[in-house]
Amino acid sequence: MKHQLDFEKPIFELQAKLDDLREHPEKHSLGISMEEELQMIEKKIEETRRQIFHNLTPWQRVQLARHPRRPYTLDYIHKTFTDFQELHGDRQYADDRAMVGGFARLGDHRVVVIGTQKGRDTKENILRNFGSAHPEGYRKALRLMRLAHKFSLPIITLIDTAGAYPGVAAEERHIAEAIAVNLREMTLLEVPIIAAVVGEGGSGGALGIGVADRVLILENAYYSVISPEGCAAILWKDRANAPKAAAALRITAKDLRELKLVDEIIHEPLGGAHNDHTTMTATLKKHLLHHLEEVLALPVAERLKKRYQKFRHQAYTREKTEAAAHKSHKPAEPVAI
Repeated sequence: MKHQLDFEKPIFELQAKLDDLREHPEKHSLGISMEEELQMIEKKIEETRRQIFHNLTPWQRVQLARHPRRPYTLDYIHKTFTDFQELHGDRQYADDRAMVGGFARLGDHRVVVIGTQKGRDTKENILRNFGSAHPEGYRKALRLMRLAHKFSLPIITLIDTAGAYPGVAAEERHIAEAIAVNLREMTLLEVPIIAAVVGEGGSGGALGIGVADRVLILENAYYSVISPEGCAAILWKDRANAPKAAAALRITAKDLRELKLVDEIIHEPLGGAHNDHTTMTATLKKHLLHHLEEVLALPVAERLKKRYQKFRHQAYTREKTEAAAHKSHKPAEPVAI
């Protein structure tokens, strides 16, 4: 049985009716041809799907970002890229299976692709640690990035994680330091870096491979400093307020684009990426190639300057007090936070 979200129920009910009618044509209504009735139901399904997915709430988009049938990083790697050769290990501690990466081709470009990988079932989720990498995962990612720099290969990162693993073992092996080093080193790498949030973009776990010249996000993905449930637990002392937190956090693709935290929204097939893997992977490939070729055209010095300015800008906010507003109509100077 297909995974069904609450707001998708009307679509599944209509689809079940359509399937039943096809299997048992003797049940169709009198006074109307079988073909006409099938067309009417198909049209109703399309209209219902369009109405639902054009009016999604932030929390519903979070649910879609976590959909278990959504394409994961390895799905994109095998369908968007070619000639993928996976590399393993951080050469210090272990091979973290929540972080995958290696050499590949994107169109005519040789690249290094890196991403966080979730599992489809319990066994694979245990293997992949539910997509939450340990410190060795981020050190493996950095090792691959340094290889890319050495061989002048662009870097593509695919982000889909609820966050870095927060357990005792990760703390013992210095998860914060591993992510911080990645942030620093990614600002200095001279090769182009393109990042795409394809599902969940949670906290430092996402940012640890997210410092890039261009940051793209799928229409129903999200990017946030904290999960809606975590925010609700802190502010309202109740995780049941996650829908309210999702709206307050402004974590949807549209909000992030307005806040200039991402560079482009990649639209998904109607009904979400999980409904059409082939179209979604082809669409991602087109956008990755477009941005990669634009960034490749920039001189290295200009590329690094723009990358630095891009993230430096995100560390500022503008505020104007009511008292200052009476004295001057000029906006306040940026204040570092």
